[in-house]
Formats: sequence, structure tokens, C-alpha cells
Amino acid sequence: MTDAAADALAALARARIVPTATTAERTADAVREQVVEGRLAPGVRLPEQAFCDALSVSRNTLREAFSQLIAERILARAQHRGVFVATPGVADVRDVYRARRLVEPGAVRHGVHAADPLGGKALRAAVEEGRAAAASGDWTGVADANQHFHRAVVGLAGSTRLDAWMALLLAEMRLIFHRIGAVEDFHAPYLERNAAVADLVEQGRLEDAAAELDAYLADAEARIVAALEG
Repeated sequence: MTDAAADALAALARARIVPTATTAERTADAVREQVVEGRLAPGVRLPEQAFCDALSVSRNTLREAFSQLIAERILARAQHRGVFVATPGVADVRDVYRARRLVEPGAVRHGVHAADPLGGKALRAAVEEGRAAAASGDWTGVADANQHFHRAVVGLAGSTRLDAWMALLLAEMRLIFHRIGAVEDFHAPYLERNAAVADLVEQGRLEDAAAELDAYLADAEARIVAALEG
């Protein structure tokens, strides 16, 4: 078993999975969060018994959870080899960013919390989290803060459905970032671009913030595609 899988299993063992009719969904949530937090990287094999033991769930429950995550493109099943963390390609990147460019600027323009000071505070907190991580040389922490920033952007919409959708997309994004490597090179320019979006939201310049975010996402997509195709 890889060190990455072992770290994820240790974290999963600490997760509280409540034995209810939705145990499989809760199990899927717990595994997905390990992807979002970067503990499970593309290509890592997920040994069934070890995950059952870590989560204290049955094989049937785990298989149901894995099936859900496979449908979400977070995991993939290889015949006669088992279940692995998915490895996204260029087509996946383009589709993910197509969805993000529709939703994230819209959350800024029209979100019920976009003009709410609390919404702006969530963006600002993620910006400061990223700056603090960069100052200490913690580029994994910078990547985490970037995830938190975009979760907060979608949170401006005030929609539990979009929040759940973003959780799925952030898991795919973490897999994409794993593929391109060079975390510092990729994330460093976006620290201050996140700050610029937060500034505009705090100033009530929502249309300008949405336009900046759209341009930012288009640039990020182009850089990732270039890295994968290079």
C-alpha cells in the first residue's frame, strides 16, 4: 500500500460514519473528502478490506459508495485489478472548467450572499489562509486554501445543491492539480488573483468581480491543458 493511501486510511479511521440508511452516502462523502484534501492521488489503488476496516462499514456498503464515486468520475474500476483513484485527462479538464465558468461567475453576479458582508468574509478568510501558507512555504496549504476560496465563491449563491455540486468538482480539481505537479508554479499567481476577486466583491463591484473570475478561470484552464499536453 502506498504512503498516500495509508495517510488517507488513517484519516478515514478517525471519521465518524453514522450507521443509518444513508451509510453508503456518508462513506462516499468521507472518501471524497480525502481526495479533496489531497490525501488520495490519481492512480492510487483503494484496497477494499482496508477501507472497510478504516470506516467500519460492510463490503456491500463500501461497494455502493465506490459505485457512487465512480459515477462521479472520482474513482475508476479496472477489470480484475480493483478500484483506483481516477486520472483525469484533457477532455475532463475542459469539461470541468466549462462548468466552472458557467457557475462561479454567476454565483458572484447573482448569489443571494454576494452583497452580504459574511460572504465577503469567507472569501477574505481563504485569501489570508493562502497568503499565510505561502509565507511559510506550505504550497500544499496554498492549494487547500485555493479550494476553500472557490468553495466560498459558489457559497455566495446560497444554494445547497450548488454547494454539493462544487464538492464533487473540487475533488476532480484536486486530481487535476495532482497530475500537473509543480504546485508552487501553478498556484502562486492565483494568490493575488483570488485577492483581487475578494476585493471587488467587498467593494460591491460584482460585475467586475465576475469578469475577473471568468478571465482567471479561462487562464487556469489554458495553463493546465498546456501542462498536460506538453
